[in-house]
Amino acid sequence: MQVETLILGAGAAGMMCAAHAGPDVLVIDHAKAPGEKIRISGGGRCNFTNLHASPANFISANPHFCKSALSRYTQWDFIDLLARHGITWHEKTLGQLFCDGKSPQIIAMLQNEMAAAGAALWLKTEMKKLSHDGTLFIAHLDRDGQNITMTARNVVVATGGKSIPKMGATGLAYDIARQFGHAVTDTRPALVPLTFSDNPFAELSGVAVPARLSAGSTSFDEALLFTHRGLSGPAILQISSYWREGEEIIADLLPDVPLANLLRDRRREAGKRKLASELAHYLPARLVAHLSKEMQIEGNLADQSDARLAELDAALHHLVLKPNGSEGYRTAEVTLGGISTAGLSSQTMMSATVPGLYFIGEALDVTGWLGGYNFQWAWSSGWAAGQAIQRR
Repeated sequence: MQVETLILGAGAAGMMCAAHAGPDVLVIDHAKAPGEKIRISGGGRCNFTNLHASPANFISANPHFCKSALSRYTQWDFIDLLARHGITWHEKTLGQLFCDGKSPQIIAMLQNEMAAAGAALWLKTEMKKLSHDGTLFIAHLDRDGQNITMTARNVVVATGGKSIPKMGATGLAYDIARQFGHAVTDTRPALVPLTFSDNPFAELSGVAVPARLSAGSTSFDEALLFTHRGLSGPAILQISSYWREGEEIIADLLPDVPLANLLRDRRREAGKRKLASELAHYLPARLVAHLSKEMQIEGNLADQSDARLAELDAALHHLVLKPNGSEGYRTAEVTLGGISTAGLSSQTMMSATVPGLYFIGEALDVTGWLGGYNFQWAWSSGWAAGQAIQRR
């Protein structure tokens, strides 16, 4: 059998590419249903993009690589696509956009776009071997127990990274890249909860607090959640992409709150009030009780000197955290690192050395922040490859 374009992976990037790659396209996936990451995203409502998506929201060894695709297919283009399919949406925090309905709407939209373009979809299909004879790619497939040999002029690798293996994630994209001479940068779980070998915050499981978390020169202001294993919440997921084992994270538990000044004022007004009770106006009471052991939060406000209040202020604005690891790919939303962009065209996503071989989506060394950015990269890179294939 022969097709013009064979796309490996029926996720966000693969389906987007199929809708734009022209005639005679076949998408294959080993899963029983397409778009599984789309389905579970955003609590089932799919955080499909972000109003503020720009190259500044992505991590890569080459921060310039993502610029072309993101500028040519933007969040506004995807929002227009939703409008054409009658899908309504709403903004939550920080520009994050979610469906008013359920995430299967996005999957159905992409399938409809693929069908309109004439693209076929084979599920429960695994690629066993891929080669190139100098003219065409040769793929040996197992389609639900049936062995099929497929030839194609173009092959698009859209199989994603290693995150969430229970959904079938593998390192296939990296194996194909290496096979055809492309480098793969070190990979690690990203947008992932962090853990402690002996969790000092276990008693705080379920407590959340707005915080500013910093790793090196990078910081994020979002919610910090204490768990039975360590730390989670949007702030932790964000900073996990910048943190490395052995390093510290600095938590400001009261960002932009002039605590010492406020407590001095309260000392004049209500000196007999307990210091811990006053702090509970700014932080969850369970957290104050936990911190009291380390920071000696005791006595009345009247008992606290200016120096002591300044010391407490500094401690709460500069809490040092030192996780020993993360929950790994099991719960990581994305994979950091991946196929090096050095051997690819930022305009087309095509290999510079193997004509007709394309890599898109999460498989690449392009990783977005939490909040819809990684889906936008899937739409943009898939669109860019699809447009290039049409012109080839």
